Amino acid sequence: MNYLIIFFTLLFINTQSNDTHTLTVTIDNIKTMEGTLEVALFNKSDRFMEEGQAYKSVSIKVENGSETFVFENLPKDVYAISLYHDENANGECDRNFFGIPKEPYAFSNNFKPKFSAPTFDDCQFELTADTSMEIELLKF
Repeated sequence: MNYLIIFFTLLFINTQSNDTHTLTVTIDNIKTMEGTLEVALFNKSDRFMEEGQAYKSVSIKVENGSETFVFENLPKDVYAISLYHDENANGECDRNFFGIPKEPYAFSNNFKPKFSAPTFDDCQFELTADTSMEIELLKF
């Protein structure tokens, strides 16, 4: 009888672990081989692009014109990505007088803002399986 309990417990644990996914992101159009890419993954629309509110974040040293990284063990959910290329490695996205980024930036769905910052809805995607995406850096 104890073997059956152990078997079903292990089966339940295995089933639970299959509910996570991998998100592979390739960032293209990197012009300067200096600094870092600062990538933030959000899963809450009301906290989108707020500093320190990302669900997960990663900093990648830039060495190539295209960089790839992986977020692992993500639960099925709706996400959005915001990122910038910190070319001068000062730890912030430098902006001009009007608040527009002076360093390259990008968003999931390759959303291109026109007159204001994007919303979560502009950049959202549903993660239901292992997924790969390409995001191209923009510069104002």
